[in-house]
Amino acid sequence: MKYKGYIIITLMACGMAFSFPSCQDLDIAPMNIVKDDDVFSNEAGIRSYMARMYSEMPMEDFRYSHTRLFNHFWLVNPFSCISGEGLSRDVGGAATESIVTENNKNNYWDDAYILIREANYFIETLPQYANLYSTESVDNWLGEAYFARAFAYYALAKRYGGVPLVDKVLNYPSISIDDTYLPRNSEEETWDFISRDFDTAIEKLSTVNARGRITKYGAAAFKSRAMLYAGSIAKYNTTSLFDSNNKRLCGIPADRAKDYFKQSYDAAKMTEGKYSLYMKDWKAGDKEAQYQNYVNLFFAADSPENILVKDYQYPETVHGWDAYNVPRQSMGPNGYSAEINPTLNFVEMFDGFEKDANGHFKNLDASGKYLMFDKTMDPFVNAEPRLRATVIFPGDVFKKENIEIRRGIYTGSVTNGIAPLLPVGSTEAYLETNLITSANASQTAYTLPNGTKMNPAGASGTFNSDGTCSISGFSIRKYLDPNRETSQVLENHSDQSWIEMRYAEVLLTRAETAYELQSLGVTDGNYTNDAFTCINQLRERAGATLLASAGNLNLDVIRTERRKELGFEHKTYWDMKRWRVADKEQNSTLYRILMPFFAANSMKYFFDIRTDEGNRRYTFDTRWYYQQIPSGEITKNAKMEQNPGY
Repeated sequence: MKYKGYIIITLMACGMAFSFPSCQDLDIAPMNIVKDDDVFSNEAGIRSYMARMYSEMPMEDFRYSHTRLFNHFWLVNPFSCISGEGLSRDVGGAATESIVTENNKNNYWDDAYILIREANYFIETLPQYANLYSTESVDNWLGEAYFARAFAYYALAKRYGGVPLVDKVLNYPSISIDDTYLPRNSEEETWDFISRDFDTAIEKLSTVNARGRITKYGAAAFKSRAMLYAGSIAKYNTTSLFDSNNKRLCGIPADRAKDYFKQSYDAAKMTEGKYSLYMKDWKAGDKEAQYQNYVNLFFAADSPENILVKDYQYPETVHGWDAYNVPRQSMGPNGYSAEINPTLNFVEMFDGFEKDANGHFKNLDASGKYLMFDKTMDPFVNAEPRLRATVIFPGDVFKKENIEIRRGIYTGSVTNGIAPLLPVGSTEAYLETNLITSANASQTAYTLPNGTKMNPAGASGTFNSDGTCSISGFSIRKYLDPNRETSQVLENHSDQSWIEMRYAEVLLTRAETAYELQSLGVTDGNYTNDAFTCINQLRERAGATLLASAGNLNLDVIRTERRKELGFEHKTYWDMKRWRVADKEQNSTLYRILMPFFAANSMKYFFDIRTDEGNRRYTFDTRWYYQQIPSGEITKNAKMEQNPGY
């Protein structure tokens, strides 16, 4: 890689023309260059510099796409839909190769080193102006710069393993061109560097800061996240890459797992008492209150759970979460909707509805015929409130409307029950025999035996060939604004804040690292009981059944709890990578969906379970645990080694 040699900040370009007398002294600074004095000699300049660094931090938020990366305004390619949490019409296609191609596109390199250089420049330059400010202010600003650098390196390390570490400004021609081309450090050195930067940030940062800026305990939360990743690589990774000097660029010695997990655990413990779960609207035993509490936690500006948020404000900074993800019947003027469609695989992780012996949604009776329901919400009436606040069920209420999701109307006999429409695991289309379906939202109503009329697919689908409906039987609920008028459900009109880090994640990390430490034989604490306590805190808030004792806890329980709590928050994909389970879960995988049907001759509903009708097959190649370093970096830098398999 060549470390880019920007040494100034350019805020704007002057478009004015000037004329000068012939004797005018032209030895003046260009008007479009901001000098150090302009930035560092006043708090407004420092705030502007900080704002730039924060805006460049690689937060995988509403405007992040696995293929388009950060800060894209047009975004109908949700990141959650490569993790199996949801399906999207915009991810992949009917063939395995389509999904394979999507999985390794989220390269992040040049922008990372731009941010790293800006952080280095700030760290080197601010002390020259320290006499103008209080020691506390200088330390806090420096702490933010170290945090920004650690944040960028974390984004690099989780993608590539070991990367070139730069802790000072490299200016050409002060150094030679050759010296700006750097080799990769080992992966172990990279994670240790990240750890030290977070430690420096924790040491220097204030305990309070303006909204949207990091604090001492916030930095501890992020260190906990990063060291959990490092510990997982040390324990579960089996890939190695050594350079000519026997430096391990990919992989960490297994004996470092304890150290990284302990660092993660200690950092998580540091936040205890500084944050708490949002419980303002929660009531014991009241599922409706628990549901509403979980909905509200993503909108409460004063939530004690928020550790670092990224604010949006219309019309200056906006995103399109609502426009892309509302159910079809809530669709705004842009014509988008239901881009994220939660899979049945995701829904089945939760408690509160009947399941079969295999832990799957129970849709058949003992004779193998469909169970019949008066309403599509009937199976989910006791569902975990957290699930209902994450996923819109067919028939649930959103924006004061019952969300109609059904696949069609069954017109055959119901006298002896209804046998499954397709064999288990079938990828075939439904036969039209005894079925009334709809190709799109312009439906022809069917007359039921009692003389009433019903649209075959309801207001929100599923339609056979319309790109605006639910394709899984569910819609996303998390982060949707229930108060946004339909006329304002538009691209680049949403402005709800993104919560980059919340205390729930810290508790999950603490539980996971505690259990990992116990499993590795670390005996300096009661780690299993601590993990048990953390998980039950989350389950209580979620309205889930509490674990009876620490004996009910295992690593799978902890991982499942993490997937449930952080679903559709762009965390699961990276968890699958660090656990090294992505290739096992996604091996020409077809995810399962739940299709509601209405039986005309009984006036009741039944649910068919099948694989994704779009035949979107997900495959994860093991080489993708370490992504391909951009080919341009390899071409121009002879010291740079590519990751295995590319």
